[in-house]
Amino acid sequence: MDLVKIKSLVDLVSESAITELEVTEGEEKIKIVKSSNSSNQFAIPNVLNSEVAASGHNSVVKNIDNSYVVKAPMVGTFYRSSSPGASPFVHVGQMVKEGDTLCIIEAMKLLNEIESEKTGIIKEILVENGAPIEYGQHLFIID
Repeated sequence: MDLVKIKSLVDLVSESAITELEVTEGEEKIKIVKSSNSSNQFAIPNVLNSEVAASGHNSVVKNIDNSYVVKAPMVGTFYRSSSPGASPFVHVGQMVKEGDTLCIIEAMKLLNEIESEKTGIIKEILVENGAPIEYGQHLFIID
């Protein structure tokens, strides 16, 4: 990851309410954490090529048995439909196939369709429409 890209990510964090940002590009990972005691100080831990634990608010999910958990592949804003007023892509109880669109995550003004990696039934939707999400956050449970 080049320094220009890292600087733009640091600027993104400093100009927003985001306190933590993690980006994976190929085998490289970078995590930027805004310091709580000053809005201009950042910690960039060395997380390249290492596994980082997802942050807490959805790290414990109800008993999911053999269900598949769809996790956020990026930081952004979660949308259940393609536009305001449009029908959601999926509902609880709906059958989905591998490749079906589950939601959209808006990140840095880009809309990213998140597709199902498994065929099954939507058991639970764990995020509210329009909510900010973090990397690794649990989004859906598919049976």
